[in-house]
Amino acid sequence: MNVDNCPRCGRLYVKNIMDLCQPCIKELEHQYEICVEYLRKNRGTNIQELSDATEISIKEITRFIREGRISIANAPNMMMPCEVCGTLIREGHMCDSCRTRLSKDLNNAAKESTAAENAKNANSPNKAAYRAVDKFRNQ
Repeated sequence: MNVDNCPRCGRLYVKNIMDLCQPCIKELEHQYEICVEYLRKNRGTNIQELSDATEISIKEITRFIREGRISIANAPNMMMPCEVCGTLIREGHMCDSCRTRLSKDLNNAAKESTAAENAKNANSPNKAAYRAVDKFRNQ
């Protein structure tokens, strides 16, 4: 039997798709219903107003949005925080500036790796050929 501790409350539970215990799943569903009901009545609200009015954390509301349970397509003021810097965005996980910075960092790391590999190969140009010759001499 696969059992684990619930990440929200710490209770022991039988593992399931949600990775939460049943009481926490029910609480999460209740929070979702509260959010949806508030958004039906107040279409122009933003994530901070929703959090303040419903007393549900921005993290949980963002989770509902990322899971696709709350649609921000018809909510012009609804935005979620960038996972890196916290800037409000409408789609994805990162804002454009964080995405650009990550791309630059990855490109620089790839260039450094290539340069290090080239330097390593330049210091020992024919090492493999010597090994092959040594193998034939030993036979």
